[in-house]
Amino acid sequence: MTFRTLGPDHRFSELSSIAVAEKLRALRAGEPLSILALSGGGAGGAFGAGAVAGLTRAGTRPEFDVVTGVSAGALVAPYAFLGPEWDAQLLEAFTGVAQDNLLQSRGLGVIFGSSMYSGRPLQQLIDAYASDFLIRAVAREADKGRLLLVATTDVASGEPVVWDLGAIAKNGGPSARTLFRDVLLASASVPGMFPPVIIRINENGVAHDQAHIDGAATLPFFVPPAFLQTTPGILGAHRAKVFVIIDGSLGDAGRTTRLTARAILSRSIRVGLNHLMLTTMELTAATAQLDGADLQYSSLPTRYPLSDSFDFSATIRRPLFRYAYECAQAGLLWTAFPRADNDNEDLRTIAETQQVPCPADDPFFGYFATR
Repeated sequence: MTFRTLGPDHRFSELSSIAVAEKLRALRAGEPLSILALSGGGAGGAFGAGAVAGLTRAGTRPEFDVVTGVSAGALVAPYAFLGPEWDAQLLEAFTGVAQDNLLQSRGLGVIFGSSMYSGRPLQQLIDAYASDFLIRAVAREADKGRLLLVATTDVASGEPVVWDLGAIAKNGGPSARTLFRDVLLASASVPGMFPPVIIRINENGVAHDQAHIDGAATLPFFVPPAFLQTTPGILGAHRAKVFVIIDGSLGDAGRTTRLTARAILSRSIRVGLNHLMLTTMELTAATAQLDGADLQYSSLPTRYPLSDSFDFSATIRRPLFRYAYECAQAGLLWTAFPRADNDNEDLRTIAETQQVPCPADDPFFGYFATR
């Protein structure tokens, strides 16, 4: 895996994840790396946002050395990267009314255009929150050696592209905000629903345009394997700690689908992503176990009533944010590989008050983690 990084000369280059991981370990001087990966999931992004804020409330939120995001997870990632002082903005971004009107039909334009919906509302939403103040804050954290990575999919090659947003924030100059926003917009632009985003690239002195779409089309989430390796001579508590938040479900409960174009498209995307998500989770877990990393994950139980991941109404997002927040606050967000026993009766009692059990109490998650 390589990362597309931006240098002080305003030119992009591809860096090996192995070289970047070695540099990061050297900066941490033997301390374990803490990594957060946030997946795609449409309106399910409110789950990841609520989980991050709930970890703050519980006092169990690490300062992540590496934060990666894809699609809806890419929109959560900058706030997760910047820390608890940004939780108020995170709450507003994922529970406010601004997302209610994301799906604006293009009318007859859909016949000849590249998407069912206009990309302008999503662009305006991201532009509102990707402020100059946020860009400067990301740059300061990147100067410490921390990494904020977001994936898109290159339309021409069909391959994922991992962007170093910290490098863009530091070296982007006056255009940093535009490029930062365009990468987030591209990562969240579901193919067929939102149009591709054109990003201008300067490589080897040659400028050209590239069309990018949703990173989840190729990577439902990502944890660069190079970051999972344990530093020689470091054991036990110094193993890399990996946290994966899946903004959806690893399983899929059968349900009736309305025979409309939007419902069928939404259902098809969801089924395909579920299979890709499950495979990616299994591969990530196997790699973590081989490399001696500690891996914990969380996702929505199949019983949670999220019938349409592309219903962005506040009536869907707010309860989902609250559900994840309360589970994280109660200490019942994570499932470990292999699953760790939890004998804390106080937390178990809190979980039982939920209409839908918290992720740590879902029997499928326990089975998946140990099979």
